[in-house]
Amino acid sequence: MGDPLTARGGMDDGIREACERYVADLFAPEDEVLVELRRAMGEAGLPQIYISAEEGKLLQVLLRAIGARHVLELGTLGGYSAIWIGRALPPDGRLVTIEKRADRAELAREFINRAGLTDRVKVMVGEAGSLLEGLSAEAPFDAVFIDADKEGYPAYLEWSAEHVRQGGLIIADNALKGGRVVERDSENPAVLGIQEFNRRVAQDSRFTSIIVPTRDGVAIALVN
Repeated sequence: MGDPLTARGGMDDGIREACERYVADLFAPEDEVLVELRRAMGEAGLPQIYISAEEGKLLQVLLRAIGARHVLELGTLGGYSAIWIGRALPPDGRLVTIEKRADRAELAREFINRAGLTDRVKVMVGEAGSLLEGLSAEAPFDAVFIDADKEGYPAYLEWSAEHVRQGGLIIADNALKGGRVVERDSENPAVLGIQEFNRRVAQDSRFTSIIVPTRDGVAIALVN
């Protein structure tokens, strides 16, 4: 008798990783700028927590599907996701991306410039929670991509719900938190933040939502 998981269409980790590489190579090949940026982030000692290439392409598909022109990103890191997002926008589009550390923001600006996106991507430095109030004047946004401190996700969701247009998207990375979202008695603030975020996007009538279980999970909420 075969393995029940395999019989249901599941796959082991090795096959899953091979399929992820297949998708990335076929649908989301990196150009020289993105490859060099990943190398530069490693040399600078930045944590390897940026999105994957296939997640970058997923962002592009979603943003183009809704005709996004005005996007906000919470959590720039080295600018890898900002480049994927910026490339999805029209020439007169605008991405505002927030990074709390100045050294990381400077690296992001360097590579955003090398990608030819300086005219449509603005990097702001500071705590997301502190900068959002000032960004309210720029609303409505077509989409918000959340990839910042996980304990802040519920608050970022509420702000986004008020500042993203009807038919716009709220997208969040790490929605599965390394599988820890299934923990029932977690006391970890980051895990609790993701769990609360997921409950709200799943149950709130303001959203039509799902988590796509690619890599660490991408939550996608359409604003009704």
